[in-house]
Amino acid sequence: MTGRDGVDLRHHGVTVADAPRPGAVAVSVVIPVYNEEPTLPLLFARLYPALDALGIDYEIVFVNDGSVDRSAQILAAQFEARPDVTRVVLFNGNFGQHRAILAGFEYSRGERVVTLDADLQNPPEEIGRLLAAMDQGHDYVGTIRRMRQDSIWRRWASRAMNRLRHRITRIRMTDQGCMMRAYSRNIVQLVNRCGEMNTFIPALAFQFARTPTEIEVAHEERAAGTSKYSLYSLIRLNFDLVTGFSVVPLQWFSMLGMAVSVGAAALVVLLVARRVVFGPEEGGLFTLFAIAFLLIGLALFGIGLLGEYIGRIYQEVRARPRYVISAVLERRP
Repeated sequence: MTGRDGVDLRHHGVTVADAPRPGAVAVSVVIPVYNEEPTLPLLFARLYPALDALGIDYEIVFVNDGSVDRSAQILAAQFEARPDVTRVVLFNGNFGQHRAILAGFEYSRGERVVTLDADLQNPPEEIGRLLAAMDQGHDYVGTIRRMRQDSIWRRWASRAMNRLRHRITRIRMTDQGCMMRAYSRNIVQLVNRCGEMNTFIPALAFQFARTPTEIEVAHEERAAGTSKYSLYSLIRLNFDLVTGFSVVPLQWFSMLGMAVSVGAAALVVLLVARRVVFGPEEGGLFTLFAIAFLLIGLALFGIGLLGEYIGRIYQEVRARPRYVISAVLERRP
C-alpha cells in the first residue's frame, strides 16, 4: 500500500537477510526508540546537522520498539519532514533493544552502519570519528565512554560484568554497554544470517570482525527521561551474553560439583571416624544442617544454570519470528 509522497507502507514479519538494497548509501544510522517522546526533537536537532556536515550520502533508520507514548507519531512527522534520508520501522509490540537493532540492520542500505541510542548520551557529533576509524581499515569500531555520566552502581556493575564476560567468553570489549558502534556491511550481513532469538550483537560482531578496534567517545547525561534498563534487565542481558557465547559456566559448575562431592565424601569419613573414636558429637545435627543447606543451594544454582541453556534451546526450536513489523515508512528509490 502506497501513501502520500511515495511512502511505502508494507506489512511484514521478518525480512530476508541478504535481500538487495536499492538506493545504497555510504552510511546508515540505526536508532532503536522506546518511549523517547521528550528526547526525539532534541535528537533531530543535533543528528541531522551532524550528518549533513559530513558531506556523505546517509540514511537514518529509526526502529520504534512498541512505544506507548507519542514516539511513533513524532517519528512519522519527521519522516514527512525529511523523507529523503529518513526511514521508520514500526514494531507492533515491544521486542527489546537488540531485536530493534537487528531489524534496523535488515532494513539498512549503508555500506557502513552506525548504531546510536535515542537518549543523546552518545553525542551524534561523534559519528564522524567512528567513520574516520573505519577509514583506517577497521571493519568494526567499538567505543569507550569517556567520563561516563551514570550512577556509581551502574558503573561498578558494568565493570564487574565486563571482567566476568571477558573471563568466560574471551571477548575483549572494554565497554560493552556503549551503544555507539560502527559496523561494515559484511559484518552486518553476517549478523543478519544468525537466527538466534537472543544474542548480544556487539560480541557477535566482534567475533566476526577481522580488524576490530575501540575508540573513546564523549558521554553526556540523558537529555530527558530515565534509563529503560533496570537492574534485572542488565542481569538478564549478561546471562544472554554468557550463555550465548560459552559453555564455560557449565564446565565450572561440573568442576565445582566434583570438588563438593570429594569434600562431602571426606566429611562423611571424618564424621564416621570421629563417632567411632570419640562418640556422638553434641550439637552435630546443626552442622549437618549447614552442610546440607550449602549443598542444596549449589544444586539449585546448577539447576538454574542448566535452565538458562535449556531455555535458549527451547526458544530456538520454536522458530518464532524475532519481531513483528506493522509498517515501514520509506520513500521508494
